[in-house]
Amino acid sequence: MNITEWVQALVWIALVLVLGVVEVFTLDFIFIMLAAGAAGGLIAAVIGAPWWLSAIVAAVVALVLLALVRPRVLQALGRNADPHRTGVEGLVGMAGTVAVAFTPSRPGQVRLANGETWSARIDTAVPDRTPPLGTLVVVESIEGSTAVVRIEQKATP
Repeated sequence: MNITEWVQALVWIALVLVLGVVEVFTLDFIFIMLAAGAAGGLIAAVIGAPWWLSAIVAAVVALVLLALVRPRVLQALGRNADPHRTGVEGLVGMAGTVAVAFTPSRPGQVRLANGETWSARIDTAVPDRTPPLGTLVVVESIEGSTAVVRIEQKATP
């Protein structure tokens, strides 16, 4: 190997290391695929390919890995899975029952299906109606610490 081949190999090694370190901090499986592409460029440079050919090899390897391997790795790790709604977002659409009677002008309380009791008010888009205790309701939204509910059209329990 002459000096230019050594320099080319050192550049590829440095690129592999830098991309590997960046991947450690991002954990997104993008930079590790780019590092693997740079490793392909390193291998091409070591076997005597000119710099432009090793760059093409690196780009092709990286693109193939990004297109074919990364999606499968993410799927295997469950990163592209539909996450379960948590917190306040998880309450929207949840069913419950009226625990303390309320009217459109006075809030009451509802016991949700997850066992939590929330202060609640009836959705203002619904005509004035006072639901009796035990009426099925569904959470439409959360406003501060109050659940905005609508009366479920099913029969009461």
